[in-house]
Amino acid sequence: MEFGWKVVKHVRSNAIVYAGKDRTLESARAKCRAWTLAGGRLEPGKPASLSREALCAAMLFPFADGVITAAEAGATCVIQPGGSVRDEEVIAAADERGLAMAFTGVRHFRH
Repeated sequence: MEFGWKVVKHVRSNAIVYAGKDRTLESARAKCRAWTLAGGRLEPGKPASLSREALCAAMLFPFADGVITAAEAGATCVIQPGGSVRDEEVIAAADERGLAMAFTGVRHFRH
């Protein structure tokens, strides 16, 4: 998570990076393409799987759907700035799925 948070700082604003322990695995754009090619399903073991990966977001999650999709794909943790009026919903969705979530209180903003 810490590594991914450092990487997402250097990607354009509102970026999401999927990171492993010591490497960036994919950007959200690549994941979305893989997800679309998989017929809208993220399945463990498939190219779009986030198994044992961190979802690192440069911006807050305004809705719980992003966190739910990441958890269903196998992500184990999320790091994000927080600050949404729906933070409680996002936290509840993460808790229900056993997804660890860290709030930094800092939004990366790079154009």
